[in-house]
Amino acid sequence: MSVGRRAVVTAGAGLALALAGSPAARAQGHPRMRTLFIAGDSTAAQKYADAAPETGWGMALPFFLHQGLTVANHAVNGRSTKSFLDEGRLEPVLAALRPGDLLLVQFGHNDEKAADPARYTEPWTTYQDNLRVFVEGARSRGALPVLATPVERRKFAVDGTALRTHGAYPAAMREVARESDVPLLDVEALSLALWQRLGPEATKTYFNWTATEQDNTHFNPPGAIEVARLVTAELLATHVLAPRETRRLHDEIDPARITWPASEESLA
Repeated sequence: MSVGRRAVVTAGAGLALALAGSPAARAQGHPRMRTLFIAGDSTAAQKYADAAPETGWGMALPFFLHQGLTVANHAVNGRSTKSFLDEGRLEPVLAALRPGDLLLVQFGHNDEKAADPARYTEPWTTYQDNLRVFVEGARSRGALPVLATPVERRKFAVDGTALRTHGAYPAAMREVARESDVPLLDVEALSLALWQRLGPEATKTYFNWTATEQDNTHFNPPGAIEVARLVTAELLATHVLAPRETRRLHDEIDPARITWPASEESLA
């Protein structure tokens, strides 16, 4: 069993919220930069040159955050709550978290894969149990956990109605957020509403549709930017972030500003 599944000391929700906004969350004598950590799957993950134009929404998140709040994107392609924990990927996140930091958790796409025992979780049992591991881990470090329901895929009925694809997983996450008193970003509902407004044809320009691929799960730069905008707006609406910590929420962002590093090593 991964170290990430060991019991962690749980600070109360009120303590975590207090730490997140208190002077104790800053280095003594001057403010320190807070970090927003992302734990998630390929929809949020950093992409590299060999994957372009595929773009994780976490790559676009810094466009909407003021200096003083940096992004540490630990989302990884193909991971579920189970495989992320089993591979020990939570440990380096917990080691880097400091009081006042944020841990944004978005999983669901790969938890749904019932044919893959390395990734599958049952929404009302193992999925919820795993989400609580992330929540308790963040709180044990004096950081604020934030849960984000999985962003919706592009799927439409013949009459043009945008369809839900994540089954019970968003509802299961909402229940964990409510019971654990954790801020919830309902990205599933917001992205579904956005796809409905855009319609079947316009949404193609937000997903990774190329001459050789019709990908209805992953984003291109415009899509990643708009999902990052939704995430930031929810962080603001739920009072996780203050208005002074966000920017450009109503501005056009040039997709050409998205870049793909040659490799993970080139980011170091």
